[in-house]
Amino acid sequence: MTGTDASPSDPTPDSSSGSSPETPSFRLAYVPGVTPSKWVRIWNERLPDVPLTLHAVTPAEAFGTLREGAADAGLVRLPVDGDDLSAIPLYTETTVVVVPKDHLFAAVEEVAAEDLADELVLHPLDDTLGWERPPGRPAFERPATTADAIELVAAGVGLLVVPQSLARLHHRKDLTYRTLTGVPQSRVALSWPAADEAPDLVEEFIGIVRGRTVNSTRGRRAEEKKGRKEQKSTGSASGQPAKSGRSGAGSRTSGRPAARRGSTGGSARGGRSGKPRRRS
Repeated sequence: MTGTDASPSDPTPDSSSGSSPETPSFRLAYVPGVTPSKWVRIWNERLPDVPLTLHAVTPAEAFGTLREGAADAGLVRLPVDGDDLSAIPLYTETTVVVVPKDHLFAAVEEVAAEDLADELVLHPLDDTLGWERPPGRPAFERPATTADAIELVAAGVGLLVVPQSLARLHHRKDLTYRTLTGVPQSRVALSWPAADEAPDLVEEFIGIVRGRTVNSTRGRRAEEKKGRKEQKSTGSASGQPAKSGRSGAGSRTSGRPAARRGSTGGSARGGRSGKPRRRS
């Protein structure tokens, strides 16, 4: 699978009519809380001829979307569930506890995990923090989604621990959040179907998310194109008679003494040979 695969809804070019091949495109999935806008902007600046399409997916859908070929790559939360997907970690998020604005925790800057011991802490089914044992007292029933859990916190039913980006995503005027220490943190990664070599457009996006400059983010496609040009140039040069001329030009350095002898050496050498040698 590559970013050049056509979607089923796209018309198939008519070879008999001589129409051009379809424009390559790149499909990027992303989970809630991840904001790909900066990378999308850089992509559009560097590859304006290759459209990038965003696909919002839930954490539960993310890896299936990549396996089914519905996206070329995805911004996901680790861990990746299987060896058939490759991934490179991008950054680690701060974990926070979401509380009502009038809660005691709102008066401090930081909360420790043990401070939640007597609090009812909601643990939604789409949680991605990978708890061995969530802090606080468990709720009687787990909310289906983080959004549902936010509504319960706003209603005064428990607290919620999430990556900071999700707290921002579900921001409400009646809620706030504080940094929570001593708990797991969420790691965001770029993932794509495993292969011996990543597809060209995936390589392009890897270069962008890793902060490479425009000259170093051309990916393998540009490198291969450059290599083919150099190989073609070298091959054609080796088969041209002009190469021997260049070789001759290059050998002028070693041939200069001979050239000097040709212009002046005849008389000079003759003069030297005509002088009598001293004998000891």
